[in-house]
Amino acid sequence: MQRPHYKFWPKRLPHSMTPPATSLWDNLAISARRYPDKSAIVFFGTRYSYAQVMQQAERLAARLFELGVRRGDRVVLCMQNCPQLLVAHFAILRANAVVVPVNPMNRAEELKHYITDPDAKVAITTGDLAPELAKASDALPAGAGLQHLVVTQFTDAFDAQVTGVNALPPAWHDWLLTRHPLPPLAGGRALAWSEALQAAQAAPALDVGPDDLAVLPYTSGTTGLPKGCMHMHSSLMHNAVASAAWGNATAENVTLLAVPMFHITGMVSVMHSSIYSGATLVMMPRWDRDLAGRLISAWKVTTWTNIPTMVIDLLGSPDFDKYDLSSLVHIGGGGAAMPQAVAQRLFEQFGLRYVEGYGLTETAAPSHSNPPDAPKQQCLGIPFMSTDARVVDPDTLREMPVGGQGEIIIRGPEVFKGYWKRPDATAAAFVEFEGRSFFRSGDLGYMDEEGYFFLTDRLKRMINASGFKVWPAEVEALMFRHPAIQEACVISARDSYRGETVKAVVVLRAAYRGKVSEAELVAWCRDNMAVYKVPRIVEFVDALPKSGSGKVMWRSLQEAENQGGRDGGG
Repeated sequence: MQRPHYKFWPKRLPHSMTPPATSLWDNLAISARRYPDKSAIVFFGTRYSYAQVMQQAERLAARLFELGVRRGDRVVLCMQNCPQLLVAHFAILRANAVVVPVNPMNRAEELKHYITDPDAKVAITTGDLAPELAKASDALPAGAGLQHLVVTQFTDAFDAQVTGVNALPPAWHDWLLTRHPLPPLAGGRALAWSEALQAAQAAPALDVGPDDLAVLPYTSGTTGLPKGCMHMHSSLMHNAVASAAWGNATAENVTLLAVPMFHITGMVSVMHSSIYSGATLVMMPRWDRDLAGRLISAWKVTTWTNIPTMVIDLLGSPDFDKYDLSSLVHIGGGGAAMPQAVAQRLFEQFGLRYVEGYGLTETAAPSHSNPPDAPKQQCLGIPFMSTDARVVDPDTLREMPVGGQGEIIIRGPEVFKGYWKRPDATAAAFVEFEGRSFFRSGDLGYMDEEGYFFLTDRLKRMINASGFKVWPAEVEALMFRHPAIQEACVISARDSYRGETVKAVVVLRAAYRGKVSEAELVAWCRDNMAVYKVPRIVEFVDALPKSGSGKVMWRSLQEAENQGGRDGGG
């Protein structure tokens, strides 16, 4: 194939790389030996050295072994960003087990699937989320739920009296400072974090390597429940090491960790890459623009991976002039296109070129990235290190010419092994091209004459709300559980802040017509699904358009919305 993008390849880097043939745990162990006293994490002013992080992870791994976790077992990890998430992630790997990262915004009805599908018997979470996990587990048939729930409190990790630049935003006080009682767990028991770290025996021998399953993140799709993506130590290792090289990382990096670590980008491109490099992670539990501005200024943050809405939000702060962003040398991200005007302001005011990338859960974050020295705006970038990507006709699989729109297909060491327990979905996700297996992204795009890739549309039915992927089929399946809903079709609506937002077109059962309001349905959805999936708009109709075979014609509803729909607001 032609590789015109090699002309723009960073001259300091090879086109492909050989990642370490070790487990992901070894990255933490090696950094802890090299930099034992160096800060691995800063959380509201509290520092955790590499030695401390490793010691806590080893103690928790020993406890997991005592609780019956064995090689290859899946352990649910459900929490917002905090030092305990990183410790627990590496502890699960140290116990030779598999991390199942779960979005903490999920509610009990959704959480059931993340317990039963991976056959998880142990989960690790925070006190605010523990009741929801217990509720999900308790609702399952006998023997199908959790046996152990390890629960930490946010204040296990920082000084509740912290003031100054590291102070909590006032709106977070109740959330972060409340210490929650351990919930009862039918058929098992909950265990406090402090007790979990006091294991009586040592961790088991480390006997996993690059070819063992490491992480099972879930992704949704056009039909059915979310599917687990099987990532070996090797696929995450490749992108962690490659991301460090691509971003010119050193152990002196100070990285703002504002994107969630339960998501593949925060997990691989930020957390794993930084631990491999021996960098310092300045951690935020979730986004707050003024806290981010204070942390960048106070801790001299050098690199920041984000979603564009975070940058837009920070630049729009009334206090923005008080913040010192001069320490930043690398800024980039993905999930949505960075508006050209904002990218231009970053360059003119701070000399920063925003480096956009592209990837999926199935590709362990980046399969494409812009070269840091030659980025293009609103562009996916060029195929990442060791990666081959093409644009093909989705029906004939014929490679498209330069500028021709087609489906982006990807081959590389970062591509997952397949979907957990779903050989049918795995087979459909891969295609043979030029005698080799490529992953079908489901995204439509084109390649320009210089080898840069651009996104134009989606083959898959998906809504991108502020970088969060919302899969309509999953939202519809949850909405059908409401007794008033006869039919529902979920589409996207324009939103001035989120880019896209979720809209539900609903047919009510006859007995409920005129008795259930839009606000009542939205409130019910908030109680039963992650907040980013909740429809912001509900439209009642007498019937949904259907094809001759009886299928709902969602595309016609989407086209009608695109032509005349209201804006979903900010």
